[in-house]
Amino acid sequence: MSPAVPVPTALDVPALAAELGGSGAPVCWEELTWQQAESTAADRNAVIIPVGATEQHGPHLPLAVDTLICRAVALGVSALTGVPVVPPLSFGVSASHGDFGGTVALRPETMIAVVEDVIDSLYASGVRQFILLNGHIWNNGSLDVSAEKLRVRHRDARVRALGYVTMYPGPEVDGHVRYGRALMHANFFETSVMLHLHPELVRMDRATSHVDVDSFWDYRMDQVSETGVWGRDVADAGAEHGREEFDRCLFTTARAVAAAVREPWPDPTHRPGVTA
Repeated sequence: MSPAVPVPTALDVPALAAELGGSGAPVCWEELTWQQAESTAADRNAVIIPVGATEQHGPHLPLAVDTLICRAVALGVSALTGVPVVPPLSFGVSASHGDFGGTVALRPETMIAVVEDVIDSLYASGVRQFILLNGHIWNNGSLDVSAEKLRVRHRDARVRALGYVTMYPGPEVDGHVRYGRALMHANFFETSVMLHLHPELVRMDRATSHVDVDSFWDYRMDQVSETGVWGRDVADAGAEHGREEFDRCLFTTARAVAAAVREPWPDPTHRPGVTA
């Protein structure tokens, strides 16, 4: 197992880990032996599956932004809660980026099948609770379909797909994006978080902004942005803001996961409207 939290955070990791059930170090599934995996599955009965993407992020950010941020949050959550994290799924539903170079995309149907296979494999190892931690919003549809199919297939399993920013209100995400619903991309938020996590991969001398506009429809990225960026004030992004946003993602997600894996199953005798 990794010796310490491999992500920079200003959170009080020892105190939070003591409260939420972790050791302060992430439990990385791929570093376990098969015997340790069986023991871990029996002990924790839950796993975090980071789901990212490999897609263009403007002229200043690497293709792996969604995977890098999502995995960093997942590792931090594992360190605080003790819930193991598997290697990230690094290809996502990204074809709507269109003609920008570099993107490696899965069809939605492929993503659904991959997630089903991954969870079926982990289920066979004894895991019964699955947190699909998403770093790319266009994966949402496929992950929700996968969760629905798996809940039907495995009656004793619990599956939840959520974004790494889901556990605090969307309007609180400081992305400097006014419009575009899910189009916030390579923007002030993501650039700031990357400056915090991986400054060596950020090319701020190439940073550009894009004036987002209101629209009913969702479009391919190459139909609405000439640079692949959707958001304002990208040149103002900074590592300090990125740390604040990252720590809030980590803190809120870890608290949610710690509570989720201890949540009791619904009482089969419960009937709405019936009082004790």
